[in-house]
Amino acid sequence: MILEEEINQTHHNTKQQQGGDSDLRYLSPLKIETKIEKKYCYFKQRNIKYIDYKDPIFLIKFLNAQGKILPRRITGTLQKNQNKLNAAIKRCRQIGLLPFVTDDLR
Repeated sequence: MILEEEINQTHHNTKQQQGGDSDLRYLSPLKIETKIEKKYCYFKQRNIKYIDYKDPIFLIKFLNAQGKILPRRITGTLQKNQNKLNAAIKRCRQIGLLPFVTDDLR
């Protein structure tokens, strides 16, 4: 029994010295399971036809902390609704309900 363990250890050591059974695999991709959630248009889900530019509390959802408008790839809105949203945010800024630039909006 002791002999078998010694043989297995020496066999394992020679494999490691030759480069076999190493724990480092440089070319194999990482197997990270991520759940990709599909983004849906906020306005289409709730059947919103008109975006009210006089409601800054609602429009703040689509701005980042600096006051910049979030892009479609982050919010998931459709192009048509993104254009309406951009126009509403810009109108809201013009009448003074939303700031153009800020340090901490949220």
